[in-house]
This record gives sequence, structure tokens and C-alpha cells, in this order.
Amino acid sequence: MSDTASPIETAPPRNLRQRAADVIAECRLLAAMSEEPGRLTRRFLTPPVKEVHAHLRRRMIVLGMTVWVDAVGNLRGLWNPEGSTGKRLVLGSHIDTVPDAGAFDGVLGVVLALELVRSAAELSIPYPIEVIAFSEEEGVRFGVPFLGSRAVAGRFDPALLALQDTEGVTLEKSIRDFGLDPRDMDAAKLDENTFGFFEIHIEQGPVLEAEILQLAAVTAIAGQSRFHVTFSGQANHAGTTPMRLRHDALTAAAEWILAVESEVRRYAARHEAELVATAGKIEAKPNASNVIPGLVKVTLDVRSDRDFVRQIVVEELLAQGEAIASRRGVRFVAEQKMDQPAVSMDEELTALLAEALGGAGFPVRRMPSGAGHDAMVMATRVPSTMLFLRTPGAISHHPDESVMETDVEAALRVSEVFLKRLTFKSL
Repeated sequence: MSDTASPIETAPPRNLRQRAADVIAECRLLAAMSEEPGRLTRRFLTPPVKEVHAHLRRRMIVLGMTVWVDAVGNLRGLWNPEGSTGKRLVLGSHIDTVPDAGAFDGVLGVVLALELVRSAAELSIPYPIEVIAFSEEEGVRFGVPFLGSRAVAGRFDPALLALQDTEGVTLEKSIRDFGLDPRDMDAAKLDENTFGFFEIHIEQGPVLEAEILQLAAVTAIAGQSRFHVTFSGQANHAGTTPMRLRHDALTAAAEWILAVESEVRRYAARHEAELVATAGKIEAKPNASNVIPGLVKVTLDVRSDRDFVRQIVVEELLAQGEAIASRRGVRFVAEQKMDQPAVSMDEELTALLAEALGGAGFPVRRMPSGAGHDAMVMATRVPSTMLFLRTPGAISHHPDESVMETDVEAALRVSEVFLKRLTFKSL
């Protein structure tokens, strides 16, 4: 277990720029707590999670917070100022990672949350602040994301305890091996006096950088439709089968994939909507250079912050798949794997966050998130909002993931203004 002192914990009084530099150093320090030497991989309730907990626990204690770990492994700390109103704000993000990850996805939001507790004490914020380091957002170990936030939002299905990882370890056993009791899951639910949830996260995309902006208030988290699509034709000899007599599954799939791109661009322009679609994985059989492909499997991922647009375009894309297959003498089958509605951030909290952007002297940019975050689960239980930071090079889920010191400083400045503006909401 690491006994390395926190750069923030040991720092003298600092200006915002120095505080931002210390936040970045803290994230890089935590990135060394990994399952694999030389690269960051930290899955749900693996030993490095205990290291991160120990490190963050020390920080919470120094800040005067009450600290505990709930039944799904979320590390939680409560700062309760003298004479508080009782209604609390929750800050946080996740500490698990994808394999070979970057240092800032999720963890930045946790480290910034603790820094904001320090700010709250300096600013005499009157309401309690709870910080949650969610144990599982990515879904890498057990194939199901948001286990930590599901428990906090009261949406944890006990059937999930039977899930197994690649080594055959059940979710229930992993919780018990971590020293926790899954029978205490109900106690993980959010305190009834919580008035809001605020998550700070890197954008993980190119929009802010392309617009030369540092920050944005998140308006919604996009809904997702995912399908496994199959084109079934007839495998045959590549040299002896005339072009007019072929039932080529791959050429049908190729035509459809191009149609996906063109249709989505057209619908996005027509509805002025944030809409994207991806055919991200393709498998052709028999996958031989001298055989006409007889079977092709393709994945389809459609996302939008407006559900009716997403549903319209999905229907059109599936209809086009049927038409293309029929014309080419092949069969088209689509199996739906996900239908996740868009989740809107709370209008009042997001308006206050936008006001904080302007009040701190930054352009007021609002944007949806194309990726899922813990805030989308928390929003089902409590008013929630998010602040995005620019992602240099749009690189995330990769060791080259980074943040700019000036952007972290900007996030601190805006978040402090936001905390002040929330005072009346806590009354």
C-alpha cells in the first residue's frame, strides 16, 4: 500500500494555478496504483483500489471529513460545516479504469471534488458536501457499468451479485473479499437530504478543443441504441461465380455502412440535433481472399441527446438495411442489444452552472455528452449536473490522455462560483 504523501495535502497556501498543478500531480500519483506495471489498469475492487482508498481517505481526514466505504466499494467522505443547513451536495466521479488507461478519466473529478471541499471551508459554504469516489463506472471486470452509482441511486439489482469475471469470481465474492458485506447494500443509498449531484469530467471528445474553449456545462447525456446486424448471403467460389449471380453479404454490408453515415449526417442537419452513428465492428465469413463472403456481422451504435431523433433514424437505418439486402439477394437481421434513453441534466442546476461560467469570466457553452457517466445514473435519484473540461487532442481511454493546467484552474474557479450560487438552493 502506498504511503506517498499527497501533493495537495502537503502544499502551503496556494493560488488557483498552483492548486491546479497540484491536482494534476495528484492524478498522476494515483495513476501509479495499478494492477499492471508500466500501465494503468484498475478494475473494480482489485488490490490497487485499496491503495487509492487509503490515499484518498488520508486526504479526507485532513479535510475534517467523516469517511466510510459502502457495500459496493464506493469511498465516501462527508464534510459537515458547523451550523450547516442539513441539506447536502454530493460531488464525485469514478476511480476505476479501462485497461491501459489515462490518468484523468474519472479520477480528476474525485481529486477536484476534494479540492472543492477545501474551497468550501475557505468560502464558509453553509451546507454539507459529500464526496463519492465511485468504485465502478467502466464495467470492465464484470461487464456491467455503473455498479457504484447504481447502489447510491438505489438501483442496484441483487441479481447482479451472480455476475462472474473472466476468472470465475462472482461479484458477491469480490465484494466480500474486499472486506464488505453485500447485505448492507441498502445503506449505500443516497441520503434523503441531498439536494444535488455535481460531477466534473474531461470531455473525452474534440468539441471544446475545436472551438478553442476550456469548459462547458453538460445539458444531457446521450441516449444509445445498439444492434448486432447480420447479412446472410451465399459463400461461393470467387473465380467461377458471375457478378450478376452473387449473393455477397459483404458488399451488402458495405453499402449499408455507407448509408448509415450519409443518413445520420442528413438527419442531424435536418433536426439540428447532436446525432452520431458508428458501425464499429465487422466480421466476415469465411474471410478468405478467394471466397465470396456468405455471412457478415456488423455492430451499430446510434446516440443522440434527443430520443425521438435517435428512434427515427434507427428505424430508417434498419429499413435501409432490409432494402439493400433484398435488392442484393441476401437476408438482413437486426438484434437490439441496448435501448438507453437520453438523460437530461437538471435544468436549474445546469442554469446555475452556466451562470457560474459567465460569472467567472468564461464563455457560456452548453453541450450534451456522447459518453455515459455516473451523473446519468445519479440523475434518476437527485438533480444532477456536469462540468466538462477540454481534452487535449481528444485523447481518452489511452495513456496519452492529458489535461491543461489552465483548464483545471478554470474548472476550480467556475466550481467555486457554482458552490456559492448553490447556497440558497440548500436552504
